[in-house]
Amino acid sequence: MRRLLALRREGKLTTGQVRSAAEMLGVRERAVWRWLAAAEEDEAAAAAPGERSAYPGRFTVTDEVRALLGLWKGNVAAVHRELTARAARGEGDPPPSLMTLHRAIRRDLTPGERAGLAGGERAARRHDVFLARPRGWRNQVWETDHVQVPVLVDVEGKVRRPWVTWFTDCSTNAITGVAVTPGDPSRESVLAALRSAVLREEPYGPFGGVPEKVRVDRGKDFLSRTVTAAFDLLDVTVEDLPAYTPHLKGRVEGLNRAVESMFLASLPGYARQPRPGKRASRPKDEVLLGFEDFTARLLDWTLWWNTEHRPAPLRGRTPLEAWQDDPTPLRDVSAADLWTFTLEDAGTRTLTTRGIRFRKRDYVGPWMTGQAGVQVRIRFMPHHDHRIEVYHAATGRYLGPADLADQATDEQISAVRRARSARARRLKKDLEASQRERYAAVNQPEAPQRLGALTTAQAEAELAQTADSDLAQLALPDAIPPAAPPADWRTPASLATLTTPGPPVRYPYGRDGASAPDGPGGRAAPPTTDEDGDAS
Repeated sequence: MRRLLALRREGKLTTGQVRSAAEMLGVRERAVWRWLAAAEEDEAAAAAPGERSAYPGRFTVTDEVRALLGLWKGNVAAVHRELTARAARGEGDPPPSLMTLHRAIRRDLTPGERAGLAGGERAARRHDVFLARPRGWRNQVWETDHVQVPVLVDVEGKVRRPWVTWFTDCSTNAITGVAVTPGDPSRESVLAALRSAVLREEPYGPFGGVPEKVRVDRGKDFLSRTVTAAFDLLDVTVEDLPAYTPHLKGRVEGLNRAVESMFLASLPGYARQPRPGKRASRPKDEVLLGFEDFTARLLDWTLWWNTEHRPAPLRGRTPLEAWQDDPTPLRDVSAADLWTFTLEDAGTRTLTTRGIRFRKRDYVGPWMTGQAGVQVRIRFMPHHDHRIEVYHAATGRYLGPADLADQATDEQISAVRRARSARARRLKKDLEASQRERYAAVNQPEAPQRLGALTTAQAEAELAQTADSDLAQLALPDAIPPAAPPADWRTPASLATLTTPGPPVRYPYGRDGASAPDGPGGRAAPPTTDEDGDAS
């Protein structure tokens, strides 16, 4: 607009130039002529063509209007009604018309502010501008995350949605490591994905090596003591990003979105597939993938992503080509050392004839013959309690693995798990039945009325049972100290202080239960001493 204003003042402005500007701005030609006339009178109008100039008394958005917009989730009509009701109660000036209020909100609030007042911070973030980080070099920065796939998978007869944990290289967009978990992920999932990401030997290569930095998003698994110790041993800097900032790790978040639209949506059991009918239900005849089959397909897609897919930021290259074109040297770690670094330390133990005692269970190995009495250090993979790795406590030399002694069979473990599940279902049903309360429906304001009638006998029986259980919980068996034992007993001093003196206790004599006095008159006979002075 300033360029057109300068040409008009010089007398060089043509109708064709005005027509081209109108087409570019999407307005009529006469609107451009009107803006030019306003700009000649006020130079500031050229910066915002078409915007009405401020005048005394023009309505502007106040803090009260902002608060009401947040209260009514961006509903301008509801805000107008609220302002009108307040003015009727004498709590403020009458508001302008609804159209004027709409114009003021569009003029004084940015699209991001309007979206944020209506939908919160996440909605406002869609209108923000984000800078792109420089791509850097390979293994400069990795990003990692957990993602629950929207695919139903058959896991030992149960329908579950697996979790995927992966590492991606920010420079080449390559997936360096991946781990799939049937249930909720843990630090063990992070360590498994980290091992596959660092190792470059088959079947993991050629991507890998030790990165310089890894970005995580405050996940407790990524910041656990075991994972943090593994990163420290590998000399990797962990960048803990603030909460609710997915845009700060855009590479892995983009991968989470890409895997769903490019791969998961075509699998059987996809949970977000549009379905006919009013209710989105899964077809009963749909055959779900097994966990092993799903993992194999996901790994095949990961290989395709790394070797055949050509992301737009790589300008026609695959992640493998971008990785091979980068001359940055790599830091490698041997598989044995990496396995040691990614194990959790359980401290030192003494190897006995029964093996190694760990978590109230014994672990044995064939290499332990003749090693009883040696001080060892235990390392183990989290949640893999069937085996531990044993190292010499003084030298750190690896001695060998140790397996759980007297380990139950798979059939026994399955039976125990079924029994536990049945018990959990019964307990859940009992708790739901005890906590379920029904209230009467009302059509006018009144106090809530509970439903459920009991007979007098039922109420008394339940109260009696509750009273018995409460008295049992309040019982104090040690409130009254026990009576003192007979004088001829050898009572330790520590026990004698906990007893109270009492009358002599007559205890049975003989098999028929008859009682006989120990001394004259039925009194307890005093203890006698032998030649050495010991009581007898």
